[in-house]
Amino acid sequence: MDNISISGAKIYFYLFGVPITETQINSLIVTALLFGLCLFLTHGLKVRPTSKRQLVAEWIVEKVTNLVRDNMGERFLGFVPFVAAILGLSACSSLLALVAMYPPTADLNTVLGWALLVFVMITYYKIRANGPLGYLKGFTEPIFVFTPFNILGEIATPVSMAFRHFGNIVSGTVISALVYAALASLSTVLLGWLPGVLGKIPFLQIGIPAVLSIYFDLFSSCMQAFIFAMLTMLYIAGAANTEEN
Repeated sequence: MDNISISGAKIYFYLFGVPITETQINSLIVTALLFGLCLFLTHGLKVRPTSKRQLVAEWIVEKVTNLVRDNMGERFLGFVPFVAAILGLSACSSLLALVAMYPPTADLNTVLGWALLVFVMITYYKIRANGPLGYLKGFTEPIFVFTPFNILGEIATPVSMAFRHFGNIVSGTVISALVYAALASLSTVLLGWLPGVLGKIPFLQIGIPAVLSIYFDLFSSCMQAFIFAMLTMLYIAGAANTEEN
């Protein structure tokens, strides 16, 4: 257990006493891959697209721009790069499970860090809209007795965002592992009577885990990235829009 961190990620080595884990290494890999993809797609851009690379880049920018415009409004288009980064990092981090690598989103530290960043932005816009005193006064509304509950509600925002994302990714990994083990046992019970080596081959593990992987590792990963991005946009826009009231 000495080479396993509290989060469950493997510890590769220590740097000045700080453990360097699978989460950190794999997060760097995802970041480098996304950076390389951005360089590849945006290299040699022209006013009129002449390559499929530029068409793909423009399609991605258009889709994320429309997503931000529809959920946050025209004046929040500056958030397009931020939302695109969240979508890319979250989805690609979770999809590492498809190539048998530890997904950083299965580490609570990763998604909690993202959620805290969003929480800081939410708080910034609330203070900007109402002023420091107005922001603090909001915790006492509608009456002073509700102050502890309002504070808990404020803290619950990043906690719920982090645990929702983390829980769905980890649960998918655990369920896939349990089903895979169960299929091995079931294969032994049903087909163990076959002669020789045939009775030892876990036939039921062929194909079925791949189907489950399509949902848990592919569909669920992309869906959780989309949900996290949506919550980010709605929370920030909701905090900023109080400025207009």
